[in-house]
Amino acid sequence: MDRSPAPEPFEAVHTAGAAPAPAPHETGGAHEHRWLILGVVGIAQLMVVLDATIVNIALPSAQRDLGFSDGNRQWIVTAYALAFGSLLLLGGRIADLVGRKLVFLAGLGGFALASALGGAATSFTMLVVARALQGLFGALLAPAALSLLTTTFTDPKERAKAFGIYGAIAGAGGAVGLLLGGVLTEYLDWRWCLYVNLIFAVFAMLGGARLLRGGRPADRPRLDVPGTVLVSAGLFCIVYGFSNAESHAWGDVQTWGFLAAGGVLVAAFAWWQTRAAHPLLPLRVVLDRDRAASFLAMFISGAGMFGVFLFLTYYLQQILGYTPVKTGLAFLPMVAVMVVISVLTTNSLVPRFGAKPIVPLGMGLAAASMAWLTALDVHSGYAAHVLPPLLVAGLGLGLVFAPAMSMATAGVAAHDAGVASAMVNTSQQVGGSIGTALLNSLATSAAANYLVGRQPTPEVQAQSAMESYSTAYWWSAVFFAVGLLVTVVLYRRGAPVHSAAGGGPVHM
Repeated sequence: MDRSPAPEPFEAVHTAGAAPAPAPHETGGAHEHRWLILGVVGIAQLMVVLDATIVNIALPSAQRDLGFSDGNRQWIVTAYALAFGSLLLLGGRIADLVGRKLVFLAGLGGFALASALGGAATSFTMLVVARALQGLFGALLAPAALSLLTTTFTDPKERAKAFGIYGAIAGAGGAVGLLLGGVLTEYLDWRWCLYVNLIFAVFAMLGGARLLRGGRPADRPRLDVPGTVLVSAGLFCIVYGFSNAESHAWGDVQTWGFLAAGGVLVAAFAWWQTRAAHPLLPLRVVLDRDRAASFLAMFISGAGMFGVFLFLTYYLQQILGYTPVKTGLAFLPMVAVMVVISVLTTNSLVPRFGAKPIVPLGMGLAAASMAWLTALDVHSGYAAHVLPPLLVAGLGLGLVFAPAMSMATAGVAAHDAGVASAMVNTSQQVGGSIGTALLNSLATSAAANYLVGRQPTPEVQAQSAMESYSTAYWWSAVFFAVGLLVTVVLYRRGAPVHSAAGGGPVHM
């Protein structure tokens, strides 16, 4: 009688040409604990995503407390975005090299310590350094978290549920940050917008240390040093150039010069990846049509959704007179819709119809919601005028985020899971940076043009602000419309069919 040990839950019979199933050491956690692992990973992702917006609410209070100028205020946000956006691909590859559990825990611990440093800041410089360190450790944490999820959930149905929840967290994290930042700033102190990360980190670290495994593939890739330098420097220049555009003219050398340098460096990186023996971002990761469509969907939606989070926040507080807490509560219906739709989409719709009709539909709904928001005026009410387009936006973004994240990482080899996950975060982060800069610049110009030849009375000032918000909404609608076209063209037809080995999706 055959007494060979029974296969592990992750093992499967390999078919010809099928991707081998992940071994237990590659999964990042024990199979029976996979839903607890999702909780741990979700907490970490929420911490990283909400930190991009929670500090925005605290900025006025921090500025009064530390005494820095309006001109320097942007660096509290930019320092985080620069480090996070430029180092994500490196962080993803480090997770593949060193092991996802170790990198995940190191990222959590470092992010928590950097948050504590920021909360205790006694000067502007100290706060900027802390925000940069948050971005650095976030660049380790985010791709490690997503790659752990990718390698833990190999069953198609369970993977759909997991990515539905994860996608909802990623999409709703910005709105949660606005709400939590408002509550902490209004009832405690702006410093708690940073200290709160310690609470998230403690729970995630305890769970991660107990549940996760090493997640280090046997065939570990080597680090592509030239590629790392090129892409990190290129992304730094691009994020810095667009961030600089918020406070300087587009014709300023610090704007177009950094953008041009970033474009050249990224082009050089792409060229080098075709020749490197061990490329940082193997072309097999980005040249798959579905994966490329998903990366672009994350980039475009990251740029467009700031039309909701940023400018609608200004509208609610400056025009309608909402408090920070009331502003955060106003976004909750959109978040609820996004969560429900994200889970439903990846669990029921994408397995049946594929991503091609789902993600473009989400882009179209998001574009429609942005166009609907342009109808707001200084006398609009929440229930009749703000809530309906918010619900449509939640529906649209829910149809985009979770399927795009799942398709972007489906079928990736274990030794590429980290860098593929990093590309998801890089796409969203760089898209958000570019979108924020472009929309801010366009909105500011619209407000200035409206004021030309008019007396700056309170009514005129309010109307100029409405002109700026409307301009931002229209351009957000354009971003999402482009996303609709891109995803319709790139996504393959048909529902994804998983191999017997549990590999990635193939298409009929």
